[in-house]
Amino acid sequence: MGATLQARPELQVIGEASDGLEAVQKAEELRPDLILLDIGLPTLNGIEVSHRISRLVPSASVLFLSQENDADLVATALSNGARGYVLKLDAGQELLLAVESVLRGQRFTSTGVTPPHTTPPRELTCL
Repeated sequence: MGATLQARPELQVIGEASDGLEAVQKAEELRPDLILLDIGLPTLNGIEVSHRISRLVPSASVLFLSQENDADLVATALSNGARGYVLKLDAGQELLLAVESVLRGQRFTSTGVTPPHTTPPRELTCL
């Protein structure tokens, strides 16, 4: 991931965190334009981190990069402050596009995200 982003001279990695609490602290201290998060972070999960960052640093855009592909989880992440969600499996093709989209203020969701579960319509038989 870092090499992908560092290949673009206009993107600069200014900090890294090893857990959720540190991510919140660094976001507040460094005030980056973009924050990449995973869902499964130690001490504080990524969704809670995103929620806190969106309140503390509203100018920062949060982009999830995760292996989690549950549509409900993605929807929860996006409703808790994140601007985008990229699956790790799709990152090679979509990460830079997602970063550019999110930095322009647009939402981005990986093409590989499983659609939400829907109940099929019931068939009615009329006699």
